[in-house]
Amino acid sequence: MTKDWKTQQEAFWAGDFGSAYNDRNVGETLLASKTALLADILRRTREVGSIVEFGANIGLNLVALRRLAPEADFAAIEINPDAARTLRELGWVKTHEGSILESQVEQPSDLVLIAGVLIHINPDMLPAVYDQLYAASSRYVCLAQYYNPSPVAVSYRGHSERLFKRDFTGEMLDRFPDLKLLDYGFAYHRDPVFPADDLTWFVLEKSS
Repeated sequence: MTKDWKTQQEAFWAGDFGSAYNDRNVGETLLASKTALLADILRRTREVGSIVEFGANIGLNLVALRRLAPEADFAAIEINPDAARTLRELGWVKTHEGSILESQVEQPSDLVLIAGVLIHINPDMLPAVYDQLYAASSRYVCLAQYYNPSPVAVSYRGHSERLFKRDFTGEMLDRFPDLKLLDYGFAYHRDPVFPADDLTWFVLEKSS
């Protein structure tokens, strides 16, 4: 079934390219790196009993988080139907299939995670996504993205207008005055034990 998406980027990830991405990003080595990264992030939080990931793909982040917080409740929002099916097959992830531009989380979670997704959102739609992330969180928001101090578009696997870098966290902090920065860090692709994808991560907390 073909859907009329609001942006070219949504159609791109909902379609064949997104499905091929699912197949490329698998394996125990990648899962180990994600577990190490997320363990570092969770150390900055307290009493996280529910987690929702925006753009969860096939759920490797959630699998890693479940190892770290086995008693938590997990939910996911995923635009690609093949990835959403894999999430549902896990059996313990409440899966919302669709765009994060349209998603309405039923109730806030202690921790909202978005990793490697904001960089693929149409920049005009970022304020709406920030609003969704903020509304979905009862306490923490974690962003793990490619950082750049000013907005820039980068060619992505031969495609233009599909990858964008900027200070996403700074924009969220400016948009929501009750958010405060708890901590941040960097995951380097040449780490000798747990290599990652040169992501900068940030943990924000609602002060209200």
